[in-house]
Amino acid sequence: MRKWQKVFETGSPVRAEIVKGVLEEKGILAIIVNKKESVYQIHGNLEVMVPESQTLIAINIVKDEITF
Repeated sequence: MRKWQKVFETGSPVRAEIVKGVLEEKGILAIIVNKKESVYQIHGNLEVMVPESQTLIAINIVKDEITF
C-alpha cells in the first residue's frame, strides 16, 4: 500500500479539483481527501494527496505553476 502525503489544503472544492487536475496532467497520481464535517460541510478542509515518492515534485508544481 502506498503512503500518501498532503501537498495542498483548501476549503474550496473547485481549487482542490484544479490542483488535482494539474498534477495529473504532469503524470502525478493525486487524490482529494474530504476532511469536512460530514453533516453540515462547514468545518474542515479538502486535502490533495500524492504518493510519498512524488511529494517534492508535486509541492514544487503547486507552488510554482498554480495561481488562483
